[in-house]
Amino acid sequence: MVGYDGSPAASAAIEAGALLIPGAHAWIGHLWTPPFASEELRKRLWTGTRDINMFVEAIEREGAREAHRMTSVGVMLARAAGWDAEPLVCRSYGGEGLRLAELADEKQADVLLLGSRGLGGARAVLGSVSDMAVHYSPRPVLVVPHPLLTDEYDALAAGPVVVGWDASAGSEAALAATGRLFPEREIVLVAVDGDEGDTPETVDGRPVTTVRVRAGGGAPGRAVADALSAVAAERKASLIVVGSRGRTAVRKILLGSVAMATLHRAHRPVMVVPHSPVREAE
Repeated sequence: MVGYDGSPAASAAIEAGALLIPGAHAWIGHLWTPPFASEELRKRLWTGTRDINMFVEAIEREGAREAHRMTSVGVMLARAAGWDAEPLVCRSYGGEGLRLAELADEKQADVLLLGSRGLGGARAVLGSVSDMAVHYSPRPVLVVPHPLLTDEYDALAAGPVVVGWDASAGSEAALAATGRLFPEREIVLVAVDGDEGDTPETVDGRPVTTVRVRAGGGAPGRAVADALSAVAAERKASLIVVGSRGRTAVRKILLGSVAMATLHRAHRPVMVVPHSPVREAE
């Protein structure tokens, strides 16, 4: 499922998502939130009337049309990129990240895809929607930064996937989700600070490469995130995958703090996988 608001970041996320997961079925989700119409429409509707009831009715009517029109543009973009896409328009009253996480779970989506600027464009705080979605989503959340440089974009179609590894349940969930969503990709496990925990040699019969690096100084979450990003750049990775939680390692680094730091600092798509992203029965 894609969170779409018509912004360049959201459009770029669809383009990147189609390269990362080609041929997928996608819901193009748009949240119809107050004041339920663009500023331009509200100004036009208010001109010439002082009847508040008529004004509210007109905003509801025109806002709904605007929401469906915007979503249809996202659907066209997704279909042009090779996805089997359908619209999902939802009326909401704020809390876009939480609501998108709920919708993705209701639809049993394999992943929730967001642009890094979040819904609302310049009116929203950078990363606020994606941060909220990551905190609350029981499904993996894939965040695409905007803009991507040429080499970062070129890596989307076939580049390997870098997975943060600390032998925790969180990193195991991240690795399992990677194998499920990107079955044809090379997987590069990155054990930061030389973690000596067991690392698998294969995933579903495919070889796994393990890289051990040092995080360096600074804030632990940021240092680990920078180490993951460095390996991703060196390997020309298509994306970075981290678990949202994990044990506290000997270095007292919580994987959760690494997840948020990676989201904010990496210049490639980042997928954050919750500890139990999908119910095993599904």
